[in-house]
Amino acid sequence: MISTRDLTGLPDVSSLRRLLQSLAMLDAILSPDWQYRYYSFNCHWAFGEEWGSMRNGSGDEFYALFNQHGCFLKGFAHEALMTPCRDNPPKLWPGLFSNVPPEFSECLNEPAFDIASTTFCIWRYHDGREWQLDDLKFPAGSDPDGSGDLLSILDGTPETYYVWAEEYYQEAWNDTSGLTRDAVAAVYRHQPLSNELVSAINSNLRLEDLADDLRDIGYPNQKKPA
Repeated sequence: MISTRDLTGLPDVSSLRRLLQSLAMLDAILSPDWQYRYYSFNCHWAFGEEWGSMRNGSGDEFYALFNQHGCFLKGFAHEALMTPCRDNPPKLWPGLFSNVPPEFSECLNEPAFDIASTTFCIWRYHDGREWQLDDLKFPAGSDPDGSGDLLSILDGTPETYYVWAEEYYQEAWNDTSGLTRDAVAAVYRHQPLSNELVSAINSNLRLEDLADDLRDIGYPNQKKPA
């Protein structure tokens, strides 16, 4: 299981970026209504920066900012033992941001990150060999910062998203879009989006319906390769 205790299964920076684009594209097709999506990606976040995120609507979230140096990712699991809300007034876990490198320090002042609501943060350089985090003293428990739960989707396996989407979209929303494992795998491979692939995921949509999402996410399509 991917967590701050063991980050070996988390993709490198370039692969994580592609994966977050895939997750955002799949959610955009399955949920035309943006407010019900879990995953989003903005390849035009700021000059030289891109942004990926997950928000589950219940207070749990993670944000990943990609810049010229690499990626900074922070997460918040509201029921985790390390939640700032364990104290009154709320207080971040000691040492959580003590050694954030200068190349990513601006992330700590990014309003969209909501740094005050953080239970874990990690970073990696483009040429780095591994993900890093501060040397923290974790409380007892198998997943005290909630990273194991929030980062599990990032294992790079299409089956992981398929199983999640089948529950969230098909069971919770009674959706019969006919999502298949092959279609999910195609988007994970960054196969250029076509009307055929869109219809295989959501028969109610056409490629042109996704013009804004394609532009924001930067996902390749038959009209405009990435």
